[in-house]
Amino acid sequence: MPKGYLVANIRVTDQDKFQEFSGMAGPAIKKYGGKVLARGPVADRLEGDVTGIVMMIEFESMEVANSFYHSAEYQAAKAVREQCSDTDLMLAEGVAE
Repeated sequence: MPKGYLVANIRVTDQDKFQEFSGMAGPAIKKYGGKVLARGPVADRLEGDVTGIVMMIEFESMEVANSFYHSAEYQAAKAVREQCSDTDLMLAEGVAE
């Protein structure tokens, strides 16, 4: 079964509030078995002009990734994130091996 990936680009506008979001999102990621594969503001941007923190999280499947995203825990964290950032976020299905 292919894995599910959350890919986000987050442009933080309030660092303190973003730390609150991170403190809420981290336990939810762990609860759903998410594995952070990449995180950080230092992305080698070869095309486009989008800036911000790039994040990629791997989940066991798209079903689990969707369950995480729609969970009460993550939706509470998302409400905080929306107060302190502009975000592009998507879920993508991995390629079966």
